[in-house]
Amino acid sequence: NVASLVFSTNESAYLAGVAAALASKSGKVGYIGSLKPSQFDSNELGFIAGVKATNSKSTVMVKYLSSASDFSGYSDPAEAKVIALNMISAKVDVIYAAADGSAAGTFAAASGKKVWTIGSDVDQYLMATDSQRKNMLTSTIKRADLATYDFIATSLRGSSVNDVLDTQQGIYGRLYTLEMGGVELSNSGGFISKFKSKIGAAKSSIISGKIVVPTTGQAK
Repeated sequence: NVASLVFSTNESAYLAGVAAALASKSGKVGYIGSLKPSQFDSNELGFIAGVKATNSKSTVMVKYLSSASDFSGYSDPAEAKVIALNMISAKVDVIYAAADGSAAGTFAAASGKKVWTIGSDVDQYLMATDSQRKNMLTSTIKRADLATYDFIATSLRGSSVNDVLDTQQGIYGRLYTLEMGGVELSNSGGFISKFKSKIGAAKSSIISGKIVVPTTGQAK
């Protein structure tokens, strides 16, 4: 049996969008993704939704490193650096690097400049150089440790992690949401502490269902 452990990254991306909009002074933020999906990127949609809900006048510049069957975008920090520098030249002052192994190029581009970066998947602050840490606003984190523990503990109890995730494709497992603690924002460096109340309010609204973070459709 196979169980898929999936994370609601669109929800943590929404919170990152809130933080980005609050931290930006130019009103221009950027999103760098690794591989452009054929239909939509729920992470991108969540980020844009968070930005726009916080400051409707903000603009979001979106760039992907590769598309279709070209998987180079997952590990091309040099290209990510070029894209980030172009964004910075266009007055973007907060960049969300949801670009896997390529994200290092974004952090390098922002280092020493008045530009915030946002990492993804893990707490990138803990992996960054001292100079890069000064620019790292936050990171969106997938709590893989929590999901792994849950899977093992459930199995040891003789049960299965087999919630229905997609009936059409026959995908079963578990979706780890913001409410479950499956995704979160890091506060390493303490840079988002000043936004705690607004980020907390957005988090509460997502959990209560007052805010429904998009997973499909056209980003606006």
